[in-house]
Amino acid sequence: MSQAHQEKIAVLGLGYVGLPLALGLARAGFDVVGYDTNEKLIEGLLRGVDPNGEVASESIVQSTIKFSQSASDLSGATVFVITVPTPITDAKAPDLTAVRGACKTIAEHLTPNALVILESTVYPGVTEDICAPELAKHSGLEPYSQIKMAYSPERVNPGDAEHSMESVVKVISAQDEATLDRVEAIYAPVVKAGLHRASSIKTAEAAKVIENTQRDLNIALVNEFSLIFSRLGLDTLEVLEAAGTKWNFLPFKPGLVGGHCIGVDPYYLTYRAEQLGYHPEVILAGRRINDHMGRHVAQQMVKAMLTRGTNPSGARVLVMGFTFKENCADIRNTRVADIVEELQSFSADVDVWDPWVNSDDMMQQYGISTVEAPAADYDGIVIAVSHDEFKAMGGRAIRALGKSDVLLYDIKGVLERSESDLRL
Repeated sequence: MSQAHQEKIAVLGLGYVGLPLALGLARAGFDVVGYDTNEKLIEGLLRGVDPNGEVASESIVQSTIKFSQSASDLSGATVFVITVPTPITDAKAPDLTAVRGACKTIAEHLTPNALVILESTVYPGVTEDICAPELAKHSGLEPYSQIKMAYSPERVNPGDAEHSMESVVKVISAQDEATLDRVEAIYAPVVKAGLHRASSIKTAEAAKVIENTQRDLNIALVNEFSLIFSRLGLDTLEVLEAAGTKWNFLPFKPGLVGGHCIGVDPYYLTYRAEQLGYHPEVILAGRRINDHMGRHVAQQMVKAMLTRGTNPSGARVLVMGFTFKENCADIRNTRVADIVEELQSFSADVDVWDPWVNSDDMMQQYGISTVEAPAADYDGIVIAVSHDEFKAMGGRAIRALGKSDVLLYDIKGVLERSESDLRL
């Protein structure tokens, strides 16, 4: 057994990031404890069930991971990997509650030379300025000498089997070269695409936070194109198709920007920038555009109804899809909620239909219920998410869910242009 494989690794947080990582480490031969405070999640994993639908039951059942919600099972671990959520508050500020909580949980199980790796998305400085002091405070050990610190940002893309953890280059960083070598020895057997050694922890933290910020801004740009072209009576997708014939035109499309990454990460960078006395303008402008798009869709729908002589008050509208992206069950920070809420503000009667969503989770997070099956008398239909199930239906079957003169708004370009009445 190699020296690296003598490590006992505890992965804290078994969601979209932590579960695939834990499984990968176990397959590579490591002794792995998978820890989460969610009792329901642990019970499901012990039965071989991933509630997010990202991992096959067989992979979980056959794994050697010890799934646990008991912190005592962290004892004996030499490496602790933190993969907990890093959301934002209602004021768009970083919420590091879960990270701090994970550090406190880890602290009493740390022994000298323990390695702590943060994978959660944060702003530059969190690993060294927040995690390290938090670990020292609750453990009594000295950071960097007795507790080794490292950061390796996750690059998980929910619903994307092609770009798995193993197939995407992973950035790694640590407090010094010796610790970085140790980190490399842990991830190298798992990530077949290879590792990129960053020069510092802050560099790796910054790299992660700008990956999604760049994508957010590119989508914001085409969303602004859409806002302009709708006033010109132009079809945005047709304009983009024409412009895309140039070799260096980037293939971004307008749409809703939600989820736990693209719609959140930019605020981590802008928060830190403002702490340093710099007010970001381009990044925040992009965020304002993208955060507005859900309400824009609903308002366009209402205007189109009024133009047709349909009173939006009391009109029945079906919203197809509620997750933040296609073919995944993740509803965190979904901007489809904005469409529903805006339509309801005009007193429309809105049904939400999404075969991927857990209805109880949706009600708990948003206070919005789902229908198991749609009715067939809707005044309007919004295709909000391009799930494969919706694509397979086609325009005729989708229109059949509404009245003969149903207004069909295809946000995602699922259908041919002639099959829909409105597109972004």
